[in-house]
Amino acid sequence: MSAAPVPPLPAPVHPLDFAPLEALLAAVSPSTRLEAVPMTGGASTRRYFRVALANGKSAVAMFVPDGAKAEEVQKGAATHRWPFLEVRELLASRGVDVPALLGDASHAGWLLLEDLSDDTLANYLARNPDEKPAVYTRAVRDLARAQRSLAELPAGSVVATRSFDADLLRWEIHHFREWGLEARGVTLDAADRTVFDEIADGLARRIAAWPRGFVHRDYQSRNLMVRPSGNLVWIDFQDALLGPHVYDLVALLNDSYQSFDRAFVDARLDEYADEAKLDGAGRDALSLEFDLVTVQRKLKDAGRFVFIERVKENPSFLPFVVPTIKKAARSLERLAPKEPEMARLLDVLRRALPADL
Repeated sequence: MSAAPVPPLPAPVHPLDFAPLEALLAAVSPSTRLEAVPMTGGASTRRYFRVALANGKSAVAMFVPDGAKAEEVQKGAATHRWPFLEVRELLASRGVDVPALLGDASHAGWLLLEDLSDDTLANYLARNPDEKPAVYTRAVRDLARAQRSLAELPAGSVVATRSFDADLLRWEIHHFREWGLEARGVTLDAADRTVFDEIADGLARRIAAWPRGFVHRDYQSRNLMVRPSGNLVWIDFQDALLGPHVYDLVALLNDSYQSFDRAFVDARLDEYADEAKLDGAGRDALSLEFDLVTVQRKLKDAGRFVFIERVKENPSFLPFVVPTIKKAARSLERLAPKEPEMARLLDVLRRALPADL
């Protein structure tokens, strides 16, 4: 069965030109010769380079070819200023640890940022596996405190102009159908397609109806940096929007790049509930919402990984497709006894992807 056609990527706003970076570096660190060493990137089109400073330290040059355009699909007002800059200022003003801004040439596609080394949480845990409970306790408590401090947003904030409404959530679920199924050669029959569409619509409307607050959108082990002090630094926050508080917990505790048993997840949810001052009913609701958003988010992620390989020609995320689908399936199994629609969706996936579940 043939794969779905691959749409072309839009032309970048900024061509890769090191002259603006050289001028920016000269303003920040005079008499320093530009030597830009490429750094490992992620799923986005952004590129990173480590540059030396005159004081013996280094900085990270971030090149964003698409300018103010959002990396993820979303609805909201257009902006001429990079959301990265606006969200960074907002987070810093509310006590969230974010990279320092050393220089701004965003008009030409460049920013110069504090160098946080290569210690993402994922890299840190690879060297210090025994630290996993402690560092994740910190991450969930940091998240609860940040959500509390960001409960009120400034007028005109870019975050407040965009949200996880039903249309966007529905689109993300169908992103899985398009790329996690059809692009991999799996087409649902008419009956299963009807069931899938009905459940996608119902799940999207259900999640969209919950109270909304600040959502990082990708709060996971590759987007948290670990300082020598143990503080966790937020990065990759430019697509922040309004959505359910549980969304970032799902990104963190059902991270496609990490493995946790359910006892570990439940312990972290208890810690979040304690920090967020949830009562018993609130804690029960948190578990239900966590599994429902896991289904939505992890199916979307699995589809996105295939999209990144097919459209952006980056195959590095393909090993995470099946484990990510399995995370959604485990939540569906927990939901199925009390949620008939989730039981129906699980049956559809079992028929479509018997080898993946």
